[in-house]
Amino acid sequence: MSSNINRKAKWLNRTVLGIGLASLFSDMSHEVATALLPAFLATMGVAAAWLGVIEGVSDGLSSFTKMGSGYYTDKLQRRKPILVIGYLVTALGTASFALATQAWHILIGRSLAWFGRGVRSPVKKAILAASVTKETYGRAFGFERMMDTLGAIVGPISAFILIGALDHNYSILFALTLIPGLIAAGFIAFSVKEKERLPVKSMRFWERLKLLPTEFRKMHSMLILLAAQKLTPSLGVTGAASAAVGLYILHNVCYAGFAFIGGELADRMPKNLLLTVGYLMAAAMCVCIIVLPPSIATMALVFVLGGTNVAIEETLEDSLSAELVSEENHGMAFGTLATVNGVGDFASSIVVGALWSAFGTAWAFGYSAVLSVAGAMVILFLRPQRVAKD
Repeated sequence: MSSNINRKAKWLNRTVLGIGLASLFSDMSHEVATALLPAFLATMGVAAAWLGVIEGVSDGLSSFTKMGSGYYTDKLQRRKPILVIGYLVTALGTASFALATQAWHILIGRSLAWFGRGVRSPVKKAILAASVTKETYGRAFGFERMMDTLGAIVGPISAFILIGALDHNYSILFALTLIPGLIAAGFIAFSVKEKERLPVKSMRFWERLKLLPTEFRKMHSMLILLAAQKLTPSLGVTGAASAAVGLYILHNVCYAGFAFIGGELADRMPKNLLLTVGYLMAAAMCVCIIVLPPSIATMALVFVLGGTNVAIEETLEDSLSAELVSEENHGMAFGTLATVNGVGDFASSIVVGALWSAFGTAWAFGYSAVLSVAGAMVILFLRPQRVAKD
């Protein structure tokens, strides 16, 4: 009994808990906005392609910011102030949706919010990795992903309750997202204890990038819209919108549940094999969308597969990256990983949105399935070599 408590205490410290709670409240904040965004854009008469542009541009900006932030903050002795600022910018950018009257206003607000996420993300992951041992990376990152996704469950539920209570007043709803956003910044400021570290010596960006191991360098609001469109003929516009939010909550419940399970498994088996399974599940989800007839049961299966594969992917990508790269270069590593993912997200969001609008869901999700299988093959043949322990 006592050994289990000591084992738990080795990784579940005040920094891991503080980062987890910050992730919960921050995700709750912007997931309220995410759950309402498709319906809000619909009131403006905006097409699916606009949603793809908003998501793609903001994700792309966030990802390039992550690489710059990782490179810059590795050279700082104290990175926590940057982390606090990132959370504050995200909170303000999300709350700015309350002032939007045109789709491009949302694009600016989302981009600002995701710029804040880009600044904070590699810093958060580097501080998290530094606060635990290499043997517990999976559990620490799995816990953070689980807490993040609990926020993604509470957020849509809050949106679902408040949208009726506030008579579909989107401005008030978006303004209220500022409250959990500020609470998240507070947890970072007052709970997280940054480990003392020596800054990385001054070095040009490309020289730092070349230092990352070769194996490391190899290394879904669209679903809401899909459910709403597929279920409208049988449930009507209002019923389909409510069902879509409910399915999104199911997606996030699966995400939260499997994030920690994935992290626990990651500390016990080859991480690249488990990550391959996650990518193949994403491909299976896309195939289900294409071949199965639209119904509540079909959409539930799609959202379960979606939530589970994202939980595995995000937890394993982070813990595998932490394992492949030395601790002093974690900021640069997490920033690079996010940028590579973000370039793909940017291109994919634009292409999927365009294919969906022009040719339908089969082409859009067929494209996604092919990319998922290709990613699985790359990771399957990865041969991770553990970084030597200090």
